[in-house]
Order: sequence, then C-alpha cells, then structure tokens
Amino acid sequence: MNANLRLHELGQSLWLDNITRELLDSGTLRRYLQDFAVTGLTSNPTIFDQALRNTTVYDAAIRDKAAQGKAGEALFFELALEDLRRAADLFRPIYASSAGMDGWVSLEVSPLLAHDAAGTIRAAAHLHALAQRANLFIKIPGTQAGLGAIEESIFAGVPVNVTLLFSHEQYLAAAAAYMRGIERRLGAGLDPRVGSVASIFISRWDVAVKDRVPAALSNRLGIAVARRAYRAYRELLDSPAWRKLAAAGAMQQRLLWASTGTKDPRAADTLYVEALAAPQTINTMPEKTLQAFADHGVVSTSMAPDGGDAEPILSHFAQAGIDAAALASQLQREGAESFSKSWNDLLAVIASKSIALAPAGAKVQAPS
Repeated sequence: MNANLRLHELGQSLWLDNITRELLDSGTLRRYLQDFAVTGLTSNPTIFDQALRNTTVYDAAIRDKAAQGKAGEALFFELALEDLRRAADLFRPIYASSAGMDGWVSLEVSPLLAHDAAGTIRAAAHLHALAQRANLFIKIPGTQAGLGAIEESIFAGVPVNVTLLFSHEQYLAAAAAYMRGIERRLGAGLDPRVGSVASIFISRWDVAVKDRVPAALSNRLGIAVARRAYRAYRELLDSPAWRKLAAAGAMQQRLLWASTGTKDPRAADTLYVEALAAPQTINTMPEKTLQAFADHGVVSTSMAPDGGDAEPILSHFAQAGIDAAALASQLQREGAESFSKSWNDLLAVIASKSIALAPAGAKVQAPS
C-alpha cells in the first residue's frame, strides 16, 4: 500500500492541485483516482496560465471560440469549465458516496475582484450557475471584502472554497462568514447543506522567512502555523455554536492545506505532506508532490488536535523578529497580487493566441 492510501485511511482527503486538458484526455487523472486515492482537485489562475502558455492542447478550442466572437474572461471561463465539468463528473461518484463531503473541483473568480465584495458575489453566482455541477466549488479569497462575499454566497447556496488564508485568525474569520451564511439559510427556512472548505497556504511562510531566521528554524514556520490552525479548527468543531448548526443539518467546512509542495531544494520533497497528516482535513498537492509521496512518503503520526509544539516554535520565531500576524497579512496581500498577475498574463496569452490562430483575414474581437 502506498503512502497516499495510508493517508486516505487516516481520514485525510488527497486532492490534486492541478487541472489540464491533457490530464483528462490522457487518462492520467482517472489513474490518480485509482492508484493514488485522489478524491478531488483545485485550480487557480497560475495553473491555467501555465497550461495555456506551455501547451498547444487548447489552441483549437481558442481558435473556435475566438471565431465565434468570444474573448477575454468569457473565453477563459468557457475553457476552464469544459475541463472542470469533466473532472467533476469523474469525481461525482465520490461526491455521492461521501454525502457531499468529498469529490469536489474548484474554479476561482477573477482575482481582480479580491477587494470587490459586490463584484465577487455576482461572479460567484454567475459561475456557479454556468458550471451546472453540484460538486464544483467557487473559490473566493479570504480578504476583508471576500468575507462578506463568502457569507452572501453561502446564503445564496453557492459552494465556496475560501482561498488565500494564511493564519488561524484568517481561518476563523472565514469560518465565521461561512457559519453566518448557514445561520441565515436556517432562518430563511432553506437547506443548510452548502459545501465549503477553508484553504490555508503553508509553504509560502517558509519562503518568506528563509533569509531572516536561524538555520534551526528553517522550514518550520509553515508547519507551526498549520498546527495552530488545526487546533482552532478542532476547537471550532467542538464549540456549541457549530454543534447547533451541525444538529440542524449543516455540513462541516473542512480545513484544506494548500501550497504543500516543498520549495527548498535542501528539504525533503514530502516535508509538508508528512507533517500535515490529520483526519478531517484535505491536502491538495502538486503532481510532483503527489507522486513523490506515493513513492517514498511516510505516514508516522497524526497532527495533535491541540496543536502540539506549535506555540513554542512560534515563540522562537517571534524571538527571531518574525511578527506572524503582520506576515500573514502581507502573504495574503502578496498572494492576491500574484494571482492578479497570473490572471492578466492568462488573458494576454488568450488574446495573443486568438490572433495567431485566427484564419487569414479573420477579425478577432479584442478583450474588453
């Protein structure tokens, strides 16, 4: 039994942090379900930018859609949803057998809306309706504006993957927004079963401080932050407020570990996966990490519900001059900016390919 299957038996869901048409067409994604216990996947603007930029798999579809007068975001979302619908259908049996707790795929709203609550609410509703798949999350960032959009979207029955969370404070704010949306649904006599996950990014913490802390603290901050967040998560699930919602039929908003590929070439390529083994959570991994863990990963212990050694380690970082709260805000801001850049790059690739692939003499609509 490979280590991925052992993680699955522990009670952790393994999702792939990637989606491309080639993965679908080649049968590779189906093989990951069968061999590596993959039960869902996530996507983001960077993933789609790389897929469109570095392959020709989408060229025919871009040419055909551009010939129909489609451009910019509208063209991109058609491409993305064609892939994600296929993936959602592949995971649909898992979604059904887990009563909606697993088997999800994710599509992100435009990152340019990260600080626009009203725009995010409209986009989330539109994309959810366009997708026509019950097991497709709409990704909304956990920014200040995003929190309001999360509550409203949950109230409207739109499943939400809260993205760009970097701390237990940010996680708890997102969880509170989710719970407010559920409470409002109950008050309105609506079904409280609306899916959601809360995604905490891990490896970016260690990248941010790699030149600022002693060697003994190298690659330890992200894991400590995760352990602190896991404690907050388990305490929330045991709280009277959540127990009341669960008794009324609400679904648990699961904690998801994101950015779990090792960035430091000196560290083990399975570092974060091994450290983040925990029941009732999800780990979404890049392909290389998924394959590496199946090959030589080790499942030895499960994360302690009380956070284990998180607080002493975080104290060491504070003594080294790292302000975790300030850094969490910085990382969220930089993450939103990075996704916005990838989004603009993605639209530029679509525009350039639309022109390059157009038949001679054809007019291509400029993106609005």
